[in-house]
Amino acid sequence: MMAQCTPCNTDKTKNVNTCFFLSLFSAQTTKMAPLYEPVFLLNLNPSFTSKNPCSIHFLNLPKLPSKPLVIATGCAATPSPSPSPSLPQDSDQNPPQASPDRTRDRRKVVRLAWEKLVRWSRSWRSKAKTDVLERTNKVVVLGGGSFGTAMAAHVANRKTQMEVSMLVRDPAVCQSINENHCNCKYFPEHKLPENVIAATDARTALLGADYCLHAVPVQFSATFLEGIAEYVDPGLPFISLSKGLELNTLRMMSQIIPQALKNPRQPFIALSGPSFALELMNKLPTAMVVASKDKKLANAVQQLLASSHLRISTSSDVTGVEIAGALKNVLAIAAGIVEGMNLGNNSMAALVAQGCSEIRWLATKMGAKPTTITGLSGTGDIMLTCFVNLSRNRTVGVRLGSGEELDDILSSMNQVAEGVSTAGAVIALAQKYNVKMPVLTAVARIIDSELTPKKAVLELMRLPQVEEV
Repeated sequence: MMAQCTPCNTDKTKNVNTCFFLSLFSAQTTKMAPLYEPVFLLNLNPSFTSKNPCSIHFLNLPKLPSKPLVIATGCAATPSPSPSPSLPQDSDQNPPQASPDRTRDRRKVVRLAWEKLVRWSRSWRSKAKTDVLERTNKVVVLGGGSFGTAMAAHVANRKTQMEVSMLVRDPAVCQSINENHCNCKYFPEHKLPENVIAATDARTALLGADYCLHAVPVQFSATFLEGIAEYVDPGLPFISLSKGLELNTLRMMSQIIPQALKNPRQPFIALSGPSFALELMNKLPTAMVVASKDKKLANAVQQLLASSHLRISTSSDVTGVEIAGALKNVLAIAAGIVEGMNLGNNSMAALVAQGCSEIRWLATKMGAKPTTITGLSGTGDIMLTCFVNLSRNRTVGVRLGSGEELDDILSSMNQVAEGVSTAGAVIALAQKYNVKMPVLTAVARIIDSELTPKKAVLELMRLPQVEEV
């Protein structure tokens, strides 16, 4: 039966009525046809007030079966299939499907965003300067280790007419590079470009160089540079690839190089970021950052090094780039210890997060920018050295966590793990700036054989439960 509605006591000429039919369907038996009968008719008045409500009268309306209501507009109800009851759904099961129109719209937005990015990239590349590479005729690399060799090969591939001279200490490595075009000690299976040559004589290697890549380990840099200072041009830009702190003086490379060369105005650039030498040799996509207080110099080095597989960002935060590059080596030893002790993924994540905070605390106290610590030279390098087996410092930690002695570990390695030497310097630096660094301090104590890895873990877990900062 239909409910009848009594109109409100208002001026009918101003009354605008809107009809809403609430229909329900019932097919209780095969003999009963579906009921498309409106439950009630409601007249709404724009001048509705609490004193003038609409009145609705239901005339002998029978009790109707409990069925979902369907809202329809118009003067008559039309048949419509009964929808399923609206029930909560598990977000992991049967997720709501977007309509085809919405999917097309979303894809269009993504496509336009990507096309805009590509256009911007092409425009930027078309305006990029290449005069630095064109003017560069010779680059010298100090050191014949893995990373120095990888960077020498990379620069040589940038311009075949450019001479890349490697100053090496080992005569066998020198001969291997010049005769077989490979570094027999570190990359025996990788062919070096023919414009890479090696020398053991500093005068020959440095003569006429436009840029210098310094790849000598930090702890040996001062002595090495003092020995070749007379052959170094005062205006030769030094691009430091070395990461760490000098053990006794707490100096970074930006301090070691000019002081060892007795030239406080020696141009300096720090190169850092997540970059394994092997992957550079294989021309896998890599991103790094060059930092210098001289913006023009940073841009020039960016032009020299950037290629299709090596992205180079610039920064003026030399302190942040250097301190992050030094401290991440110590944190990588801690991560390796966790792996060697089989403490699990939870422990690894917690330890690295804590270590990142400690690096940020010290770096910012020293004047670094927080954004540098979360960038390529900070978080990027930390992730690489802490989580990947190719990391020398992580390998040292894994073996320490497995119970090996430090002396045995170091004697079996043919490369330097800077974190071992840097750990003690980091703690001295933290005391100087009054910064608490529980994780990195524990690593230094383990390296000094004054604390076992197991004892260190117990002590770190017993630290006060404090607010995260």
